[in-house]
Amino acid sequence: MTPDKNYDSAFCGSLPIHNINLVQPYGVLLVLDGASLQIVQASENAHLVFNLPVTELAGTPLQAHVGEAAVNLLTAHFDKATSNKIPFTLTVQDKQYLALAHAKTGYILVEIELNAYETASLQPFVSVFQELKYSMLAIEEAPTTAAMCTVAARELKKISGFDKVMIYHFDENWNGTVVAEEMEPAMESYMGFTFPASDIPRQARDLYQRNAYRLIPSREYTPVKLYPVINPVTHAFVDLSDCNMRAVAAVHIEYLKNMGVMASMSTRIMYGDKLWGLIACHHREAKYLSFEMCAVFELLSGIMSAKVTALNNKEQSLFNALLNESHARFIEQVYNSQGVTAAFAAGGAHLLSLFNATGAALIQQGKVQLYGQTPGAEELEELVFWLNARKLKNTWSETHLSSVFDTAHKYTGHASGLLAIPLNSNGDDYLLLFRPEVVRTVNWGGNPDEAIQFEGNTGKYHPRHSFKLWQQTFRAISLPWHDEELRMAEYLRSFIYEFNTRQVLP
Repeated sequence: MTPDKNYDSAFCGSLPIHNINLVQPYGVLLVLDGASLQIVQASENAHLVFNLPVTELAGTPLQAHVGEAAVNLLTAHFDKATSNKIPFTLTVQDKQYLALAHAKTGYILVEIELNAYETASLQPFVSVFQELKYSMLAIEEAPTTAAMCTVAARELKKISGFDKVMIYHFDENWNGTVVAEEMEPAMESYMGFTFPASDIPRQARDLYQRNAYRLIPSREYTPVKLYPVINPVTHAFVDLSDCNMRAVAAVHIEYLKNMGVMASMSTRIMYGDKLWGLIACHHREAKYLSFEMCAVFELLSGIMSAKVTALNNKEQSLFNALLNESHARFIEQVYNSQGVTAAFAAGGAHLLSLFNATGAALIQQGKVQLYGQTPGAEELEELVFWLNARKLKNTWSETHLSSVFDTAHKYTGHASGLLAIPLNSNGDDYLLLFRPEVVRTVNWGGNPDEAIQFEGNTGKYHPRHSFKLWQQTFRAISLPWHDEELRMAEYLRSFIYEFNTRQVLP
C-alpha cells in the first residue's frame, strides 16, 4: 500500500444516498409544487401533524391545512428567490411547528419538526445562547487552527451534551484525521487517528457543500417512505440532497453500530468553498436535537469556517511573501553574475531556500553543477536519461521518486522528492531540486484496506468491525511540493529560458 493510495473507492463514491426516497422519523416531509404549493408528496408519517392519512393529504393545497402566514411567507420568499432555504413556523390545527423549506427546480421541500413548538422551550435556549456567546468569542480569539479546534470541541460538548465531540480534518486524499476531541472518560479515544476516505465517500462529502449538518437521532429507527413513490413534478424519485431528514444508508448505520454509537451529528467546516473538515458528535444513547440547537451548530460551523479560512490565508500570504523574496534574490543573483551557471554557484542557498530543498543540480550544455545533498554523478546521469525519455516541456514533481523510477531507491535518504525544471526546448538541460525522505507513521482507525467488506457474490457489503489502532509507516517519501512552489518553478523556468535565449542572441 502506498501513502497516496486513494481510499475514496469507486464503489463507495457511487452509492445513491440522495435518491433513496426515505426519511428519518423525527420529522415530516412535504413536497410542494413550486407554483401552486399543492402537496404532491408527503412522508407516510404526515398524519402525526395533519391528522389525515397520507393518501388523503397528497394532492391537496397546502393552504387547506396550515395558517395563511406560512403560505404567504413561502410565496413571497421563493418568488423573490432571495435564498433557496428558509426556516419558519407552521401552524396546523392550532399547534405550531418549526419547519425548514428548500426550493428545488419545480418543487419545494418542507421539513417539519415533529415536536410541537412551545414558547416555554425558549427558556433553556436562552441559557444556551449565553454559552454560545462565550464559545464564539473563544473560537474567534484562538491564535492557531489547532487551538481553535481544541476550543471548539470543548465548547460544543458543553453546549450540546453529546458524549463525544471530535474535529476531523481532511488531507489531500480525503482521509480524515481527528485533530481535537472532548469525550466522556469511559469512551474510546480516536485522537490522532486517521480514517480512510471511504468512511465519508465523495457523494457524502458533496452533500456537506449543500447542507451544513447531518443529524441521526437514533441509528435504530424505522425509515419512513414517501407517498406517492414517484414525484409527480419530476416523474422520478425526489432528490433529497437538501433534506436534513434524509434517511441514512444501511452501511453507515452498521458503521455507527460497530463504533458503539447510537446518535450522531456531523457539521461541516469549510475553507473557502472547499470542505476542510467536520465536527463529528457521537452519543451512546438516542439523542434528538431541535432545529434551534442544529442552528447553533450551523452558526459555530460558519464561525469556525471563517477562522480556518482567515488563519490559512494568513499563513499562505506569509509563505508566498517568503517565496517571492527568495525568488527575487536568485533572479538578482542571475543578473549580477551575468548567467545562471555563476548564479547557481554563488547563490545556491537562495535556490534551496526558495524551494525548501536540501540539494540542487544544474545541468546545462552537458555540464553538471551540484549544490547541497544530491545523488552522485553516475546516478544523476541515469536520472537525466530517464527524464529525457519523458520529454518534459513543463515543470514536473514527485514526492515518491523511487515509486516511478526504480533506481532512485538507492538515494531515498537525500533525494526521495524531485522537482525537475526543464531549461530548454530540447529537454536536455535541467534544474533539479531534491528533498530528503521524511519517515511518517499514520495511526489508522482500523485497517484502511478493510474499510468495505463484501459478502461473497451476494452484492451485500459491510464496514469494518474494528477501529483499533492500526499503524503504518511510510518511507522513501518527501514533504509535498506545494502548488505555489510549482507555480514559482514555472516562473523560474520561463525566466531562465528567456535569459539564456537573450544571451545567445547577437
